[in-house]
Amino acid sequence: MEKLEEAKRWLAQARRDLKAARDSLSAGNYEWACFQAHQAAEKGLKALFHGLGEGAWGHSLTSLLETLSRTYPDPQALLTRARELGRHYIPSRHPSAFESGYPGMYYDEETASRAIEHAGVILKWAEEKLGELGLGG
Repeated sequence: MEKLEEAKRWLAQARRDLKAARDSLSAGNYEWACFQAHQAAEKGLKALFHGLGEGAWGHSLTSLLETLSRTYPDPQALLTRARELGRHYIPSRHPSAFESGYPGMYYDEETASRAIEHAGVILKWAEEKLGELGLGG
């Protein structure tokens, strides 16, 4: 598939994931908002990889950004946000991540709001870089 089309597919889903995170926040499903925020950031970064004609594997936002730093010097500023989002990848969905209870017991509105903010910043950065490649939209 052409890199433009693949980048657009990933970017479209990233935007939907961010919307889903906001919807989950509104519904009080804070753990899901955090996971969906992570997914939005991950798919936004993977859209950029596709735009560059490269593949990207894995779910670590910090690893994805570190790889992108070979092309773009500025993702370093996003690493703190990526690290925080990365902490939600598994615990937001798996009861075994906690000694007792279930994920919904450990997430709150403040945490979910912060995750959505971080994802929005990372996604916006990826969109800007895609735009520089002529692949925005």
